[in-house]
Amino acid sequence: MLTLFAVAVALVSGTAGYYLATLQGFSTTVRLLEDSRYDETTLKNESDIDSDEEEEGPYPSSALPESSEEHKLVLVVRTDLGMGKGKMAAQCSHASLACYKRAVKIMPKTIETWESYGQAKIALKCVSEEDMLMLQATAISLGLVAEVIHDAGRTQIAAGSATVLGIGPGPKSLINTVTGHLSLL
Repeated sequence: MLTLFAVAVALVSGTAGYYLATLQGFSTTVRLLEDSRYDETTLKNESDIDSDEEEEGPYPSSALPESSEEHKLVLVVRTDLGMGKGKMAAQCSHASLACYKRAVKIMPKTIETWESYGQAKIALKCVSEEDMLMLQATAISLGLVAEVIHDAGRTQIAAGSATVLGIGPGPKSLINTVTGHLSLL
């Protein structure tokens, strides 16, 4: 009888602890996302991102018209640098986060649409920095978020090397006009 009571108390305690921890974690996440100091300081101090542009940069406010079309974010990876798989993954993560943070500020409706379609992310190949910069310029001219990530140079490649270009999130057809000719990574 004592064993049965101990098991019941353990189950109730475990379930209650799980739900309390889940609620606590959720409220902490919300507070961190709402705190702009976390957002800027963390991105600049803990990643390899090196950005000298001002907050809005080259992006006009609300650059894209609202669209119910499927949205995606593409990650254009330079293959000429010889990055390992782990390095590519880290740089793509930096690009995803940079694009997301920029888009949340200047086009929140686009973020909502992208999230409603499952947050598609596509990795593509690019063979040079020049090609990458041309893609960035084209994307920005169409009103898309386009962020180039520069490596800090602590591991495999030279400091300041442009490694990944994130484009979007944005309407699939619009992004395809910029990157439709590129191959999957």
